[in-house]
Amino acid sequence: MTGVAIVDWSHLLEDFLDNLGLSFEDFRTGMTGGWMFGYIEALRSAGCRPVLFCVSARVADVTRCEHVPTGAAIRVLPAPLSYRRARLRIPNPYAANLAEAAGELRGPARLRAAFLKELIPYLSTPLRTLARELRREQCDVILCQDYEHARFDACALLGRLTGRKVYATFQGGNWQLSRFERPLRPLSLRACAGLIVGSSVEADRLRQRYGVPDRKIARIFNPIDLRMWPSADRTEARIALGIPQEARVVAWHGRVDLHRKGLDVLAAAWKEIRNARPDRDLRLLLLGTGRDASEFRALLGDDPSVHWRDEYVNDRGIIHRHLAAADVYAFPSRNEGFPVAPVEAMACGLPVVGADAPGVADILGGEAGTIVPIGDADAFARALGTLIDDADLSARIGVQARRRAEECFSLESVGRELRAFLTGGSR
Repeated sequence: MTGVAIVDWSHLLEDFLDNLGLSFEDFRTGMTGGWMFGYIEALRSAGCRPVLFCVSARVADVTRCEHVPTGAAIRVLPAPLSYRRARLRIPNPYAANLAEAAGELRGPARLRAAFLKELIPYLSTPLRTLARELRREQCDVILCQDYEHARFDACALLGRLTGRKVYATFQGGNWQLSRFERPLRPLSLRACAGLIVGSSVEADRLRQRYGVPDRKIARIFNPIDLRMWPSADRTEARIALGIPQEARVVAWHGRVDLHRKGLDVLAAAWKEIRNARPDRDLRLLLLGTGRDASEFRALLGDDPSVHWRDEYVNDRGIIHRHLAAADVYAFPSRNEGFPVAPVEAMACGLPVVGADAPGVADILGGEAGTIVPIGDADAFARALGTLIDDADLSARIGVQARRRAEECFSLESVGRELRAFLTGGSR
């Protein structure tokens, strides 16, 4: 059975979890869905043995445990001492520029922060420990979350040194945080065995910017477990959530990252929709939280039509209930890789109005909803309004959306494609 090491891109696992208000125990026992666990489940369905590798500054030794919902192995590696020391000297290790990295620092401290901003992404991967654990777990394949990150460069080097094949996916990371990435990334992309890219826009960028040949790019979609998203009774879902049966409902769920997720666009579009239909019972159903929750709340204002469960929800049953209660799904993101949220909505029979972020048009396939320009609140409001006003049209598109989810995103079909590419280098 092929062992596949799935490597998280975050410097530290807690950087991701703390932003969501989750503990490691929450992550281990309850977190599901998303690209990470979708890949784990798809690979397991295809007969592979995935092992998730993360790095943490909160462990002194390698922590070995199991992800309870999927049964997959998790290995948490201690962050290198050099990284821990460097991080004490830089306010924001994920900074895109010096102002963000150095904060209020001045003089020599600011110069030190400028240097560390470039270096720190490369200090975060404990290569020696990772190599030892890969041997221990008998993982011959390394699969990195995103290739536009320093951890991919580190894994590409490790693959060369240990004779392992290194692959990477595209999950939205198309920016560089360190100047060292500019000369190193082309080398890493040449050294890797292949790239898994669902977005046609991103595949074109790889060809044009880096000259990546077609044989190294696999157009494979992110999977979901369709068994977790069955058809549901809308009446029961609305009764459970306290939403009137006659209302027209728009839903959104995910991480509250205001600019990246386009939630400012959603807030503006919703006000426009409400103002144009003062006599209609309209509801906006939101599920999720994040670092920008207070700012998003301020944009929404004191609007009684907004139902927002402001928390990170692990329970897919709760997410399913919220989607089942809706008529239309809104996806206004500005930047995505190949998002899972609209696929979940499609599986629940919802038509999707999505901004034209990378991957969204590939997901909808011209049949599961409407694409509008990124950042255009007026266009977003018009597209949502059309489906709100025409219940028959939204229902027909919802049926098409469910069919597309079944045909293109199931664990079994995606798992077979992943296994073929990761073990044979071609599909």
